[in-house]
Amino acid sequence: MHFSDFRWIQRAVSFYTADNDSFPEYPAIVKQLLIQRGIVDEKNAEAFLYPKLRDLADPFLMPDMQLAVDRLLQAIDKKEEVCIYGDYDVDGISSITILSRILRVYGLQARAFIPIRGSEGYGLSFCALERCFREGPKPDLLITVDCGTVSLEEIAYLKKSGIDVIVADHHEPHPDERPDCIAIVNPKCGKDWTYLCAAGVVFKIGHALMKTRSVSYDLKSLLDLVAMATISDIVPLIGENRIFVRHGLNLFSKSENYGLSALKKISGIQDRPSASDMGYRIGPRINAAGRMDVPEDAYRILNTESLQEAEDLACRLDNYNRQRQAYENKIRAEAADELLINFDPNNDAVIVLGSRNWHHGVVGIVASRLMRQYHKPTFIISFDKDGIGKGSGRSIPGISLVEALRSCSDHLIKGGGHAMAAGLSIEEQKLPEFRKAFSEYVRNHSSEEDRIPQMTYDTEVHFSQLNLALLDHYDLLQPFGNANPEPVFLSKNIFSEDLPFYMKNQHLRLVLNQEDSIQQAIYFGGGEHPLPEEPWDILYTIDRNTFRGKTSLQLTIQDLRSAK
Repeated sequence: MHFSDFRWIQRAVSFYTADNDSFPEYPAIVKQLLIQRGIVDEKNAEAFLYPKLRDLADPFLMPDMQLAVDRLLQAIDKKEEVCIYGDYDVDGISSITILSRILRVYGLQARAFIPIRGSEGYGLSFCALERCFREGPKPDLLITVDCGTVSLEEIAYLKKSGIDVIVADHHEPHPDERPDCIAIVNPKCGKDWTYLCAAGVVFKIGHALMKTRSVSYDLKSLLDLVAMATISDIVPLIGENRIFVRHGLNLFSKSENYGLSALKKISGIQDRPSASDMGYRIGPRINAAGRMDVPEDAYRILNTESLQEAEDLACRLDNYNRQRQAYENKIRAEAADELLINFDPNNDAVIVLGSRNWHHGVVGIVASRLMRQYHKPTFIISFDKDGIGKGSGRSIPGISLVEALRSCSDHLIKGGGHAMAAGLSIEEQKLPEFRKAFSEYVRNHSSEEDRIPQMTYDTEVHFSQLNLALLDHYDLLQPFGNANPEPVFLSKNIFSEDLPFYMKNQHLRLVLNQEDSIQQAIYFGGGEHPLPEEPWDILYTIDRNTFRGKTSLQLTIQDLRSAK
């Protein structure tokens, strides 16, 4: 399926129009984009465009925060053995780092523990806890970050063993039960900040600690880590997340963290990183360590105090990422072959594929790519030699994977996560039954129209409206990401001024003309298929492009078709 097979749908527009006089100082395009994001007055526009740290709310409004702070202060005062147990992705490792640094300021040296993805799986598991206790002293207090909310049996075991537990998480809770622990600091257990990632939750815990017992420490110095986790975990960039990311990106450009500086250098980031840089360059290199079952290297690079070690680890993480890409390409090629034989995109509601030859660490990335390509809820599963599979899923709007997995629980060992991204464990022989049950759930909870591939654009513009002055206002809409997607524009009746210039990997450079207004464009992958007959209608994003000291506005084409 190619982009040209997608329906083009305009993003919903409120009853206000782009020439609304609520924002007289902004260009019409920016006003339109604000209104489409539900911002219809100057007060809301000010908060959205200029997010301020002073607007962060009282952390004690979060569920169980007081209980967590009281227990942490007890551990600090009694100098107890504390272990921070976190997931192996960017959010988990950043959360461990943030909480470790906060506790260190209070004189408490907590031990970090990260499970190994391949052998110990996601979240709290008995085999990971066994290794945790074997490698270090038995803790008086174990703090789970980015996991633990639905770990009923594991936390019951810890309590029976005389270990107190605090859960700092953001995953969906069980509808009927909660683990028997000291506190579950999880916004999903309340009504506010349900969009936070674990690093955001841990930052709020640090804020609450410092409101209770003030110490000489600048909590804002941790915002680069919070921003990186927030972007990498693809949580909504709204509310306090927007504050975290805007200020964290500013801090990142001058970060004193040796590891982040080394990752920035090896990722080829020259100036202040964008949310896209964090999500597509920095984050994947940290995630790659966990995917290759060496998460400790990712933790070490965020915590090293040696510039040389940071540079060595950055090279190592870069190599892990190259290995990850090779595994991903292999799985995608084999999945594509299987889909050609056993998948009908016009009739099949889901994609569920599994193999013993697929690396468990990259199935989530492949699931994400196939979901976007076919616009179908997707699970990709890696089975071990004993036929036990670990899989990752990605969904389309309107289909909650958490609810879907609950409806299919009879066919699974376990499953959980978020509405749009989830994981599961399954026996190999039950894969056909799960595929059937998952498909039935999706058909019963979506329409055929919901499952047709589509691309969403924000508004139609004329090339004459696009200039660097527009970008000065447009940049205030950033950071772009989940719940604040990068705007996509439509322009019609476009002609090519010259023959396309073919770059590496089938990318194209184009000079485009709309009624004598000229714009430069790049079309990633545009050379893979013949271009349709001119004139064209195009969907694209906009950004600055600096080449040989000259800055210009550049279009990045998302889709292109013959004009209608």
